[in-house]
Amino acid sequence: MQLIKLDATTSTNHYLKQLALQNHLKDYTVTITQKQTHGRGQTGAKWISEEGKNLTFSVLKIFENFKAIDQVYLNCAVSLALADALKELSVPDLRVKWPNDIMSGNHKICGILIENILQGNKVSKSIIGIGLNVNQIRFSGLQNVSSLQLLLGKTLDLEILMKRIITKLKIRLGVLETPEIKSLKVAYEEVLFRKDKPSTFIGKSDIMFIGIIKGLSDDGKLVIQTEDKQLKKFAVKEVKLLY
Repeated sequence: MQLIKLDATTSTNHYLKQLALQNHLKDYTVTITQKQTHGRGQTGAKWISEEGKNLTFSVLKIFENFKAIDQVYLNCAVSLALADALKELSVPDLRVKWPNDIMSGNHKICGILIENILQGNKVSKSIIGIGLNVNQIRFSGLQNVSSLQLLLGKTLDLEILMKRIITKLKIRLGVLETPEIKSLKVAYEEVLFRKDKPSTFIGKSDIMFIGIIKGLSDDGKLVIQTEDKQLKKFAVKEVKLLY
């Protein structure tokens, strides 16, 4: 693992992506920073982190033969790797909130942002950005957010934790270019937040509705059973889960 440590950067994903486009980097090159000034989450949301308290890092994964059509499995693999690492720390009630927020109970503790570099119909490289709340204990103005210190009652070593996550990433991502790839979606659905429970959603035009999460479609959309028993598929920007 090649580790690039930065005191501060706008975004570890942006830094590593530009570096990967301009240079020949090793598989699992990691960029980590103490301070990220423009951290991003899904759909352009900001990721706010107290300096030096949390893990904000990005990982480069290089593929030889990974089809772009199978990107849903990449998201599953990364989410599961985070859950694997945190399970070993005895973090309670771990779930993945679609598409890839890591939850402890009803509290978000980790966000993931994956950016892929395509060559034809294949993914040549992925930049996997991870923001994990570790030792921060105050989250001003944010609801349903927690950290490992709040959950476990102890301070954790950031670098040791990062290496644990990288180890789990290598295991889960190693499945992507094998015949076992579809097992990742099965495992993901087993830890899917609010699966098979009546929940409230906001859809297009801010219309609220009740539904039950049933799983993922083959193209990575969320499958929700509506009150009239229909199964409908939603992309990331098309629905929001309220909880």
